[in-house]
Amino acid sequence: MRDRNPRLNINVAQLLKEPTGAVRWHDLSEEIRGIDHELRILAPLTGTVKMIRTADGIFITGRLHTVLQLECSRCLEPLVEPLHLEIEAEFHPSVNIQTGAKLPLVEPADRATTIDAQHILDLMEIVRQAIFLASPMHPLCREDCAGLCPQCGQYLNEGQCNCVADVVDPRLETLKQLL
Repeated sequence: MRDRNPRLNINVAQLLKEPTGAVRWHDLSEEIRGIDHELRILAPLTGTVKMIRTADGIFITGRLHTVLQLECSRCLEPLVEPLHLEIEAEFHPSVNIQTGAKLPLVEPADRATTIDAQHILDLMEIVRQAIFLASPMHPLCREDCAGLCPQCGQYLNEGQCNCVADVVDPRLETLKQLL
């Protein structure tokens, strides 16, 4: 879910008039904070996208970069993670560039890859998805992070806690007596 409505708009009217195989490059340096309420983005999105005219629309590839603030999956401390994104998608026009007639959409359910009636494509949803895919599943503040004590919550990177290590699940207490 988005907090605001940032957009990464590119006008592709001229490229749509070109023959199949025509190429354009577009440099990006855009603020994307607010792209999703679950993401804490610390730096603008930068990089370059390559746009190739296809028979059906425009194929986009790009290498983009930003920086996220994440939470360590072991100790819950904040950490900064540089993120490198690879995007790839084909966008389809909603109107014919020559006549202005509405075109049938190849995949009507996927509005994220539709070029609007003003010949503008918005990369925001593709970038948002790429950020989630490129983010580490279990981010760590450091490889040897000791995490938190499951008993008392002590931050174990600063030292051991005073908890008794031999805590047995009460449901298994009778099995311990057999040993």
